[in-house]
Amino acid sequence: MKYNILLIDADETLMDFPDAEHQALIRTFQAHNLPFSDETDQLYQSINQNLWREFEQNKITRQQLLATRFAKLFEALHIDLDSDAFNTEYLFNLGFGGKTLPHALETCKQLHEMGCRLYILTNGVGATQRRRIQASGLSPFLTDIFVSEESGFQKPMKEFFDYVFARIPDFDKTRALMIGDSLSSDMEGARRAGVDACWFNPQHNPRPQDIPIHYNIDSLPCLLEIVQNGSGTK
Repeated sequence: MKYNILLIDADETLMDFPDAEHQALIRTFQAHNLPFSDETDQLYQSINQNLWREFEQNKITRQQLLATRFAKLFEALHIDLDSDAFNTEYLFNLGFGGKTLPHALETCKQLHEMGCRLYILTNGVGATQRRRIQASGLSPFLTDIFVSEESGFQKPMKEFFDYVFARIPDFDKTRALMIGDSLSSDMEGARRAGVDACWFNPQHNPRPQDIPIHYNIDSLPCLLEIVQNGSGTK
């Protein structure tokens, strides 16, 4: 095989994060008898995504992100609640979100049966991400899970990838492939780490010129040919 060490992003590559997030927000708002509208959802998304971008750029810490997002939302909505406690409840509810994307389970099963070692590399809160992955049904096909919170670093930092590589037995960069949907964390992270990159791009977004991407796929089963022969959409 061309690649037998697969470094795979979790959310929006294998798992449906928007669904998990939406359901967790609804549950948490309902628990406090608060109305939850599309406008509230959109406002939260804007606040949260901006904070995650700052986190990936190492401008804020994970703790600052978690402490700020609902505080900003509640300030905008004039809600008088403990935002830290609300965030804790939200993360607990988020842990139920194990829905996978199309073909994720069968593709991971096939890759596992081919002899590949599958490693999840995800930014997020360790306990939450591990509960979601366990709920997804992906666990039997995974060799290990690496979460940014537990490493002290996050994608795309080279230190995060160094942390991961040091914990993979017989790691060989030439046999490793990073697979993910995010240009800023997954593809940029692969560039900094010096491993080949496969962009999961089901929306057929324009390919960037400043990040080396070795493969560009719109469906997870495309990985089978890439892993086996190093051939596919480039």
